[in-house]
Amino acid sequence: MNNLALADRKKLPDALRVLLEDYPRDGWELDPGFDGLVRFWLDRHLMFRRLMSEMGSATEVLLDSKIQPDRYAATLSRYGGMFVNGLHEHHTIEDSYYFPKLATKDKRIQKGFDILDKDHHDLDALLSDFVGGANGVIHASADAAKLHEAAGKFHKELRKLQGLLDRHLVDEEELVVPVILRFGAAGLG
Repeated sequence: MNNLALADRKKLPDALRVLLEDYPRDGWELDPGFDGLVRFWLDRHLMFRRLMSEMGSATEVLLDSKIQPDRYAATLSRYGGMFVNGLHEHHTIEDSYYFPKLATKDKRIQKGFDILDKDHHDLDALLSDFVGGANGVIHASADAAKLHEAAGKFHKELRKLQGLLDRHLVDEEELVVPVILRFGAAGLG
């Protein structure tokens, strides 16, 4: 077991959260460097969390037979597509642009960016499973028994993905935001 792997960790090691001590989460919005890139970036994270929550709630409503399968399929297709495409784009930009630049700002936290990059690869595999599960539910919508079974399995996997994604987003926020607040967003776009 690797306690730094996304599926195993409860938080990043304290040695990588060193800037968080100087820039605690509850003070971020008061910092003059918060508006702009930091606010935009955290809003993207909030969007991913909301999409996960919406898909989970919609699946629960389906399991309770309180929504028509075709309406649920349209909702899942729309939110699922936004979620997967948006998250892939977000991670690609982070891995290829932001993380390499941010990692040079403070050598004490460089390993944190390697961990976050590894998370992105782990999440890619989970997103592939998510797409398969979502498609399975959508394709089963004509058969009530198959739909209920597929939706139950999908809901369980969705909650697992939601927990792992939130772990990743929290860790990423607690590493990245303090770096930007300390060193500024100049040169980051």
